[in-house]
Amino acid sequence: MTADVTGGRPGPTNSITDVAGVLVGHCTRDEPGWLTGVTVVVAPPGGAAAGVDVRGGGPGTRETDLLDPRNLVDRVDAIVLGGGSAPGLAAVDGVVEGLFDDGRGWPMREPGQVVPIVPAAILFDLGRGGAWRHHPRAADGRAAYAAAVTSVAQGCVGAGTGARVGGLKGGVGTASVVLPSGVTVGAVVALNAVGSAVDPTTGRPYAAGLGLADEFDHVGVGSAEELAEARARAESLPDRAAGMPAMATTIGVIATDAALTKAQCQKLAGVGHDGLARAVKPVHTLFDGDTLFAMATGERGPLEPIDLLVLMEAGADCVARAIVHALLAATSVDRAGDGGLTIRSWSEAFPSALSPALG
Repeated sequence: MTADVTGGRPGPTNSITDVAGVLVGHCTRDEPGWLTGVTVVVAPPGGAAAGVDVRGGGPGTRETDLLDPRNLVDRVDAIVLGGGSAPGLAAVDGVVEGLFDDGRGWPMREPGQVVPIVPAAILFDLGRGGAWRHHPRAADGRAAYAAAVTSVAQGCVGAGTGARVGGLKGGVGTASVVLPSGVTVGAVVALNAVGSAVDPTTGRPYAAGLGLADEFDHVGVGSAEELAEARARAESLPDRAAGMPAMATTIGVIATDAALTKAQCQKLAGVGHDGLARAVKPVHTLFDGDTLFAMATGERGPLEPIDLLVLMEAGADCVARAIVHALLAATSVDRAGDGGLTIRSWSEAFPSALSPALG
């Protein structure tokens, strides 16, 4: 069943790369002692207009001031989503070097002299794999950039490797929609929140009702026994006992092939947070640095105001649907032996909620 009000359908791959020219690459660090990584969203050659909206109380970002519509540079070459908290921003340097090698960036005085434009945001996953100082570095960013393709892996990969949401495993998710106008909108999200993405009364993801066509028809409700066990586990989390929520942050990118200005991209990113609020409760807390970017390739030309409204609502739903896909694709991890965390996946916590035929 569909709850969509925009009249759209999922794109061919139901991912952000259904927006032509957009690529996604991951670098995943999940060896012993590690649970972190980098995800890079690469714009088409020539770059894309972009905007950002930062809502969480504990953000970690780079080059977001540049995206202010009042400022000069109006194109980005890539956007980085990374783990590792503030030290993880070092991964951006590797993406910049890769773009330098490919001759991509904001043109300067002489031919070949460019400055790659790479905004970024990070999430908190330090120590979850066991070693506190294991965070992404420049080499990881460069590896993610080199791995950028049209096929988007989901779950415990890239920036979602060490993610968790509430008491369950988080990860990377993606979704797309092709609107009746022919415009494509997609989103990729690294889900890592203080809040929960699951209705505590049913065990079903909050945003599963926003699925297009039969996207989430295989996702049901958990049994009474599973719900009781999930509540008991949540109450016994170490940070709950200490009276301090886990540090978190959900970050992501919305992309479209419409022609948008920087100001319109900023608004698209802001409306995208509505999708985050549809999928996670509570959201935008003091312990989250929730940040969404938006990029527009301009392939399809500008939109009339009513079409722009529909596009932005579609972007918000893509964010919510991507969060559900991240939750469903995540797998359990057990790093207690390395001094890290044991985090159950949604599918392990609520096995009866998945249809045997489709799950």
